[in-house]
Amino acid sequence: MTAVVVDTNIVFSAIIGRRSRIAEILISSQNIRFYTSDYMFDELKTHHGKLKKVSGMSDKDIDIAKYELFKYIHFVTLETIPKLYWRQAEPLVADIDIKDLPFVALSLYLDAYLWTGDKPLYAGLKAKGFCNVISTGEFKP
Repeated sequence: MTAVVVDTNIVFSAIIGRRSRIAEILISSQNIRFYTSDYMFDELKTHHGKLKKVSGMSDKDIDIAKYELFKYIHFVTLETIPKLYWRQAEPLVADIDIKDLPFVALSLYLDAYLWTGDKPLYAGLKAKGFCNVISTGEFKP
């Protein structure tokens, strides 16, 4: 089974487009186990207003969408990730976006792909030789 770490923008997109390709991949991929950091809870809370505005959904509908999606994602606490992986991840994201550090560290720890819709992160990681980063377009239909 393939392990894939999802970052917040993927979940954000799946909440907004509950019938989107991203949501479909999360819900119907049988040979993939999806993971994320519990840091995602903080990010979704921070951007709740934006999520509500962009989606046009009520708080209740957002909570329902999150509940439905979270059934398919395994959450890992930040404390579980050994310091070695944090040290390896930091130089990879330091000049791109330090907020992505937990997701990159988790992908290193799990030896998993990092699925992101963040183009600067994707390009920056690839440029640094981090090949375990994938975009939505790289998932086979």
